[in-house]
Amino acid sequence: MSQGYSGDSARADNDRLDDLERLLVQGVSLTQPATAPASPRALPENHDDAADEEASEFVPGGDLQGAIGLFAEAAQDMATAGVELGLGRHFACVDFCNQAAEKAAQAVSLLRFGRRTRYDHDLGKLGAAVGAPPEIQAALAALSPFHPEAFYADTPPEEADAVIDAEQAAAYVQSARRVLRWARGIVLGA
Repeated sequence: MSQGYSGDSARADNDRLDDLERLLVQGVSLTQPATAPASPRALPENHDDAADEEASEFVPGGDLQGAIGLFAEAAQDMATAGVELGLGRHFACVDFCNQAAEKAAQAVSLLRFGRRTRYDHDLGKLGAAVGAPPEIQAALAALSPFHPEAFYADTPPEEADAVIDAEQAAAYVQSARRVLRWARGIVLGA
């Protein structure tokens, strides 16, 4: 059977994952100095969004290696989210979904702009800043409340898993997967 697109979306997804694995085996490091620290800085109250828009011009070539590495981290977080869901640790699951979606969007930022996009833990805004389509921005926004800093502001850690049931967590997993599929098409298609 041909290694190209066969019309079957599962086969196409597997081919893309094979491409990612091939790139990782060829020496892409997840600890490259070109990749910024894993967690972006929170924006100050007086942050100037207009200045960010001016500075966020497309950089031809961007940081492909950094984008691939960060996307690989997002894929790992997505796998961990699935494990956490299976173990019944629902908040841990959606926390990893939040992290996976953030890293996927930041991978797109690295590719498009040559740097990570600063944001204030509002993943919907991050999606808009990196040029995500509205449905991806909505999926990102749905995951925003599960950044631990925001979530634990209203929910004690010992009650976190009781607040989210398995069905809700599974829906958030699907949202995060949509974000990863979108980012994968951009990062691995570069």
